[in-house]
Amino acid sequence: MDSGNADATSFFSEEDGALLIRLARQTLRTRLDLGVDAAERAAVTTSLDDPIFGQVRGTFVTLKRRGELRGCIGHLTGIAAVRESVRQNAVSAGFQDPRFAPLTAAELEEVTIEISILTPPQPLSYANADELVRLLRPRVDGVILSHEGASATFLPQVWQQLPDAEKFLSHLCLKAGWSAKRWRTGDLAVSRYQVQSFEERI
Repeated sequence: MDSGNADATSFFSEEDGALLIRLARQTLRTRLDLGVDAAERAAVTTSLDDPIFGQVRGTFVTLKRRGELRGCIGHLTGIAAVRESVRQNAVSAGFQDPRFAPLTAAELEEVTIEISILTPPQPLSYANADELVRLLRPRVDGVILSHEGASATFLPQVWQQLPDAEKFLSHLCLKAGWSAKRWRTGDLAVSRYQVQSFEERI
C-alpha cells in the first residue's frame, strides 16, 4: 500500500474532493461500458499522483438517485490508498450493495456521488446510556457499535435524518440486527470517527 508522503490525517481540499468524485464517476462509467474521454481520464490520473491521495484512510462512496439512497459501501479503516479505496467502493456501491439491484446506465445520469474520508475510529468510554448520549456530537461523529464480532455504523451525515441521539443509536442497533434498546445495556463497544465529505452537484 502506498501511503505517499502526506500525513495520515491530512485534510482534503474542495478541489481534492471534486477530483475523487470525478474518479468515482469515471469508474462507474467504465464499469457500465459508457466510455470515458481519454483526456479527462489522463487529467484525473495525473492529478491523483499527489501524495495526499496515497494516504491509507477509510472511505465510503454514497450514491443517491433523485435524493434517495441508491447505494453506500465503504471501509471504516484504511485498507488501501484513498484513490484506490474510492475506486473499489464506487464499484461496490453501484453494483454490490445487497439492498439494491445493480446500477444501470440509464440510472447513472440521475445519480449523484458523495465521497466520505474518515479519521481513524477511536474507542469511546462511557459509564452508562445517559453518558453515551451526552458524549456523542450530532452531525460531527460517525458511530460504530460492535459486540462479539457483529457491528454497524452510521456516518455523521445520518444525523440529518436522525438528529436525536437516542433515536440515532436505536436505529443503529436495528441496522446491526439487535433490538432498538440494545445500546442501553452498556455491553456494546462504541467507537466514533469524523469525516470529510464531498458531494457532487449535477
